[in-house]
Amino acid sequence: MNRISHWIDGNVVASTSGNTAPVYDPATGEQSGTVDLASVAEVDMAVATAKAAFPEWRSTSLSRRAEILFRLRELVDANRKEIARLLTAEHGKVLSDSLGEVARGLENIEFACGIPQLIKGEYSEQASSGVDVYSIRQPLGVVAGITPFNFPAMVPMWMFANALACGNTFVLKPSEKDPSVNMFVAELLAKAGMPAGVFNVVQGDKVAVDRLLEHDDIAAVSFVGSTPIAQYIYETGTKHGKRVQALGGAKNHMLVLNDADLDMAADAAVSAAYGSAGERCMAVSVVLAADEIADDLVSKVAERIPSIKVGAGYDDGNEMGPLITGEHRDKVKGYIDGAADSGATVVVDGREGLPAEGYFVNPTLLDRVEPGMACYDDEIFGPVLSVKRVSGYQDGLDTINASPYANGTAIFTRDGGAARQFQFDVQVGMVGINVPVPVPVSYYSFGGWKASLFGDTHMYGPEGINFYTQGKVITSRWPDPATSSVNLGFPETR
Repeated sequence: MNRISHWIDGNVVASTSGNTAPVYDPATGEQSGTVDLASVAEVDMAVATAKAAFPEWRSTSLSRRAEILFRLRELVDANRKEIARLLTAEHGKVLSDSLGEVARGLENIEFACGIPQLIKGEYSEQASSGVDVYSIRQPLGVVAGITPFNFPAMVPMWMFANALACGNTFVLKPSEKDPSVNMFVAELLAKAGMPAGVFNVVQGDKVAVDRLLEHDDIAAVSFVGSTPIAQYIYETGTKHGKRVQALGGAKNHMLVLNDADLDMAADAAVSAAYGSAGERCMAVSVVLAADEIADDLVSKVAERIPSIKVGAGYDDGNEMGPLITGEHRDKVKGYIDGAADSGATVVVDGREGLPAEGYFVNPTLLDRVEPGMACYDDEIFGPVLSVKRVSGYQDGLDTINASPYANGTAIFTRDGGAARQFQFDVQVGMVGINVPVPVPVSYYSFGGWKASLFGDTHMYGPEGINFYTQGKVITSRWPDPATSSVNLGFPETR
């Protein structure tokens, strides 16, 4: 059986903690491997290795860092099918979805390749007589990433690409549910020329997480996951003096107005709700349908669901795979049970027709869902799409703004004025206009508002560069010694 261990100081390092966790194939429910779970001592070893590697790496020229990242970009591109295969084997998503994840992660490596331009400071000559002032950005030191199971390749690339480009060293704690892909990426980094110790992977559970949050030599922590854990990461990390960006959960709404193209809106809702079995923080989980078109839209969505091919992710032709674990499958089915009990209409029931093996829930459509129902209030993180009927634009907007989550949202309309007003009014971090999953490209930044983000900085893009660096301002004078004198007054610029 496959054993997944740590990557420390440029080598695979087997754990001595004695603690392990099973890794499953979600399509069959069979155990495919065992992952080591790090002890505190093993986390300390990884951090010490990263700390020792930092002085040389931060002194490495920007051109050399970019060169290594360019090489990594080529290696990831050349191995994208193998990375996707590893993703599908342990996460369960279909191969086409895995390939899409790799492509979006690759964009972040490409962005980081521009580090010589991205990290440039500013310069003011003659700010005062004979005085120049300029700014620079410098790396923080050892930084950590704690990443979720749903995007085991892309989300780490959101973090480590910019962190390494900026001159930091990195310790990654991936999800123990699908840990293999980052061991493969670590090998690619080594092949690209990354010095040993600069990038490290520590497999683990809460023991490893807590040690990273408490460790004196960790300067910053990046996290993506559920809102309760994001809040815990933020509060614990900042209490220990760390810079923290912690992205939490979501309940993304898609507002469909009367004038929308309903076929396009139905296609978008199905794609955004059921892609990756709904295990996306940017999945559309609630459609707000204007009353006049709600019946037609629900019918159009329901008509499309039977054609979705559900099955093992590694079988060509399947469009939606299983959920990550049996426990999560049962939790999602529980929300469907509760929806029916609380008065929602189960239009398409994903509890029916399930395979005998694996962790499957079929696409589910709920109508007449209202706030106060668990299926509306909670982040289900499964293939369940809820429809809430609204009277129009203002009712839909108020519903979105009342949500404690504010990760992503979308509006479908032909009215440019309504769309422009929506982007102005809506209290959400990422907005799509006739785009159902508005994940920003790599040269913008990703992140929500309210309970979807803890910390002040969004992830990747320009804000990612700022997060992984600290600013320094230098005021410089090279005076003529003949003009030097003692002056105890406050420095003036005029």
